[in-house]
Amino acid sequence: MGIKLKTRKPTGIVPWPLILIEGDEGSGKTYSVAEFSASEQIGQVYWIDLAEGSSDEYAAIPGADYLIIDHDGSYRDILEQIRAVYLEARRAAAAGEPPVVLSIDSGTALWRMLKTWANERARRGRTNAQRLEEDPDAAIDVGMNFWNDATERWMDVIHLLQTFPGIAIITARGKQVTAIDEGGRPVTDNKGRALREWKVSAQKDLAFDCSVWVRMRRGRAPQVIKARSLRLRVEDGKPLNLPDFTIEDLVFNRLGCSVDSQPRQMPALVGDRVQAWLKEHDVTDLRDVEKLRELWWDADKDDAGLTRAEVVSIRNAIEQKVAQLENPPTEMGQGPVSDADRLRAAVERRAEEGDEQPEDEPDPDKRPVRKEPVKRTPAAKRAAAKRTPARR
Repeated sequence: MGIKLKTRKPTGIVPWPLILIEGDEGSGKTYSVAEFSASEQIGQVYWIDLAEGSSDEYAAIPGADYLIIDHDGSYRDILEQIRAVYLEARRAAAAGEPPVVLSIDSGTALWRMLKTWANERARRGRTNAQRLEEDPDAAIDVGMNFWNDATERWMDVIHLLQTFPGIAIITARGKQVTAIDEGGRPVTDNKGRALREWKVSAQKDLAFDCSVWVRMRRGRAPQVIKARSLRLRVEDGKPLNLPDFTIEDLVFNRLGCSVDSQPRQMPALVGDRVQAWLKEHDVTDLRDVEKLRELWWDADKDDAGLTRAEVVSIRNAIEQKVAQLENPPTEMGQGPVSDADRLRAAVERRAEEGDEQPEDEPDPDKRPVRKEPVKRTPAAKRAAAKRTPARR
């Protein structure tokens, strides 16, 4: 059976933007978002405040109308709330309602949190832990695997913003820094003076991933640095100054967005479907062994759309998870555990699932007691020898 060609005609519709607003502190980045919430052309505005603390105060701006997203500061809760807003925006778009707006203030704080997470994981590693035990001020090595994990978490957020069924805005700090080459050395001119460059304080690809890039500086007119648009042209190296900048004017007049706009069609690019499948079925956090066994069989169903190699990888991951649940570490995190510990874990797991312990399963707390041999004195041994007939 041949492979079926999949194509579609382009729509020509202007997509909803992902807007990056970065710049100096106090330059009006957050204010512009709160001001935009008063627009009559948009629907509900949701605001995720990450270590900025301005969301409550800026409600005093005339006409400002937005809802603050509550979160506990953890990456998982933040990501879940972004997904919740995403689903609400999709519902509103399907119902023909004005576009939902999601604002993340700021991307700088989000990336800083993920960098701290990578650093803390590296410190707990065996090599770095031994090094810090010998010298608490020693430099530690944060391996590429930690940075890759942090970047993966960052991209989970960015992909939701890129495909958001409405208007997505992310703020970030920007500043002048000394230019550094690939070897970590300062870049200088022909007179030996260090060159300066502008840097966005977030994950390095943020400016590339956004469809519109706005820079705001104190005492200067806001500038559009980049716009992925046919209507708003920004020449390379020639930012567009907008003295009367507002997000409403940028989105609906200069970019040409309207109620007919759609989210960008950007399927997530993956080398295989293993990680996406494991995330979709929440394998990492599952504690129900029977559910994990069901997923083991489900991975090989025709409607899963997985290759044989992907099925094998998924089943290996599930088997490792089941092994962890059935053979947990001891209280101090040391292993391997004893048979009694494994039995006890099995009993506790069944108790959590509401099952009674089978009659034929031994109780780890009722093991048979082994009798210790009786120690006898030398005199008792000689007396016993006299009573015992000599062997011939």
